[in-house]
Amino acid sequence: MTEESVDGASERIQSSTEASGSSIRYVQYKDENDLPIVMDLVDKELSEPYSIFTYRYFLHQWPHLCFISYDENKPFGTVVCKMDLHRERMRGYVAMLVVDKTYRGKRVGSELVKMAISEMIKGGCEEVVLEAEVVNTGALRLYQGLGFVRDKRLHRYYLNGVDAYRLKLLLPLSEAKAAETAAAEESQA
Repeated sequence: MTEESVDGASERIQSSTEASGSSIRYVQYKDENDLPIVMDLVDKELSEPYSIFTYRYFLHQWPHLCFISYDENKPFGTVVCKMDLHRERMRGYVAMLVVDKTYRGKRVGSELVKMAISEMIKGGCEEVVLEAEVVNTGALRLYQGLGFVRDKRLHRYYLNGVDAYRLKLLLPLSEAKAAETAAAEESQA
């Protein structure tokens, strides 16, 4: 996946109309008023229970890395992410991705993730990681379609006892970061 393809998807899909006539919109998380929407979507679909403190941890620090999808005015999907320094590299992390069952198969999950990755690239991330249940074939296909690869298997990772795969996506270096890396390598030679 190139930076251009991620950015292009983000710009192209801000508002789209499906063949059925329904209008799907993608909206960046704004403030605490959006919190109940995100919590409701995640609590309905994911196996892990999250406290309000977990949501606030992500949404207060990285609101620009959360997007909500709407059909007309009905929210039906969300992605919640973060980014921070990991081993001297900026790393993005997809914490939660949810799409209501009736909207799956329409590439909404992929678009939500692409929008978050686009923001991560702007923030200087060099990689993105996440965990997915080994039995969640739909999620694994979605992430593999975006270029994620299996990094390792985490035994009994989830509270329900199910194993997880850690998935990783290496991002293209920005021109500034590539120049910085080249200069550092030159000075060591």
